[in-house]
Amino acid sequence: MTDPLPRVVVADPIDMRALEPLRHAPCELIDATKGEAALSESLPGAWALIVRSRTRVSAEMIGRAPKLSLIARAGVGVDNIDVTAATARRIRVVNAPAAATASVAELSVALYLMLARDLYPRIAKTKSGDWQRSGNGSELSGKTVGFVGYGRIAREIAKRLAPFGTVTIAYDPYVKSSGDATALVGLEDVLARSDFLSVHAAATEENQHLINGERLSRMKKGAYLVNVARGSLVDEVALIRALDSGALAGAALDVFEVEPPTRKELLAHPKVIATPHLGASTHEAQARAGKDTVDEVLRALRGEPLTALVNPLVPGGQP
Repeated sequence: MTDPLPRVVVADPIDMRALEPLRHAPCELIDATKGEAALSESLPGAWALIVRSRTRVSAEMIGRAPKLSLIARAGVGVDNIDVTAATARRIRVVNAPAAATASVAELSVALYLMLARDLYPRIAKTKSGDWQRSGNGSELSGKTVGFVGYGRIAREIAKRLAPFGTVTIAYDPYVKSSGDATALVGLEDVLARSDFLSVHAAATEENQHLINGERLSRMKKGAYLVNVARGSLVDEVALIRALDSGALAGAALDVFEVEPPTRKELLAHPKVIATPHLGASTHEAQARAGKDTVDEVLRALRGEPLTALVNPLVPGGQP
């Protein structure tokens, strides 16, 4: 009697073309995207679980999957996965760290431009029939963009900003050399010098409210805050105070402390541009996320070393 094929369960919809190689791989591919009942039914026999952001892989869920060996996140952040519980079970967790880099970088630059030119309220007024040409925006040229966190996405943003003639500085305690024109400085310098403060740190317990009231008060008066990373990095109550006081000229947020956001005062604020966590929501990024994730599952099926292991303390293993 032959052993059953490893069961690969797809919990959240991903790019359909990316799944094609798994249909021809030595595994049983299960579509459990229809809802919680379908996923629950598939968990007991699951060897690998593919998720995006919708499914929360809790310790309880992991406990219902005794054969689970791999959790693959078709995206960058793994805050919807209990990595500690997975590691305790020696379950490998992988992600697709580079899939959305270009898309998030482009969104960030778009938000800087919208803030600088005060485009959001002007577009709304024009569409409502209120033709107002008075008042001036600003150029990005000559402005300082400061990054809190200087990883893959922030570096791509800096590349895209260079033709605009901006100055880029960054704070990242884990980066020793930028390797480009961005100057690495202390957090206090980034706060004090930035015309645009762009948040790109990891969402860890230590970084909860990394940008808090005290740090917002140290920002340059009239500066802008942009957060496309994770909502937990910014204290939204303190941000509203800074906007109301005039200390900050505006903010652009693609992420929120609670999603969907419930803080109506923030959403309705005239100085805030709010978008629904769509940094990675491009056709290209989703195609890359699907392909990169499936490639990693295929490596695991073949017993090859994984390239995007989130919990490296877990050794590799055969299916």
